[in-house]
Amino acid sequence: MTTRAVVRGVGHYLPEKVVPNSWFEDKLDTSDEWIKSRSGIERRHFVAKGETTSQMAAKAASNALEMAGLEPDDIDAIIVATSTADLTFPSAATMVQAQLNMTRGFAFDVQAVCAGFVFALSQANALILSGQARRVIVIGAETFSNILDWTDRGTCVLFGDGAGAVVIEGEEMSGTNADRGILATDLQSDGRHRDILYVNGGVSTQSTGTLQMQGKEVFRHAVEKLAKTAHTSLEKLGLTGDDVDWMVPHQANLRIIKSTAQKMGIDMDRVIVTVQDHGNTSAASIPLALSTGVEQGKIKPGDLVVTEAIGGGLAWGSVIIRW
Repeated sequence: MTTRAVVRGVGHYLPEKVVPNSWFEDKLDTSDEWIKSRSGIERRHFVAKGETTSQMAAKAASNALEMAGLEPDDIDAIIVATSTADLTFPSAATMVQAQLNMTRGFAFDVQAVCAGFVFALSQANALILSGQARRVIVIGAETFSNILDWTDRGTCVLFGDGAGAVVIEGEEMSGTNADRGILATDLQSDGRHRDILYVNGGVSTQSTGTLQMQGKEVFRHAVEKLAKTAHTSLEKLGLTGDDVDWMVPHQANLRIIKSTAQKMGIDMDRVIVTVQDHGNTSAASIPLALSTGVEQGKIKPGDLVVTEAIGGGLAWGSVIIRW
């Protein structure tokens, strides 16, 4: 017998404010057509004044708990993947713990930018396999609208705010590829590429800073590394792209998604795509897409799901899940 971290529930939260591409047209030299043709994005959500990352994360977690049929005190740990926590410290995860009125267990943040959710999910899996936790909520939540340069049409039109969450629980399985739960993971990083995607502020500069990106370089690295990490995880299981029911990629750019799917030999009708409605929500994008895919009746029990993401660092990785 083998312990697997099985998905029990998913949930998400999006701010009420919907921002169409046309919102930018009187502020920048851009247009709806220009944005759509380069990214596939049609709209995104921005937080209301005073709305925070931890608040969105807590709402997504509550929705995931409801689907799982669990209460907050049934949970052993909370991991929040975010680059836009409310404060320098304490962690957004402990704030979520308080907002859920969870009186036991532990909580911490993971920071791997857009790859944050796959890193956090991998860590949650390790906690369950090691026996340190039985049930874990893994959340991706971001308020990127707070760190955008509103004069840079190459970046500010791409990002949005939101949160997604999954509840995973340890369960004894047979130890084969047919098991439900997390079957394989792959995590990578290369700090030599820091300058192609970063925020030019932080504690050392005593400023928040704004997002800086070399779009062409990010695109080049993304397509190559996303396909490779997904293949690496699948190879650990003796599987290929043909065995995948759903690819749920980081929702950064439709062209990246299509190119990655092509490299993996996966038709676009087997790819969950939400970038048109949410924009790039960084660490929130995969759990948002997972929750949307379940809500739409696409992802079903028994489906093999591959998730992969890349973000600043550079950091990238993948997780293979049998739903």
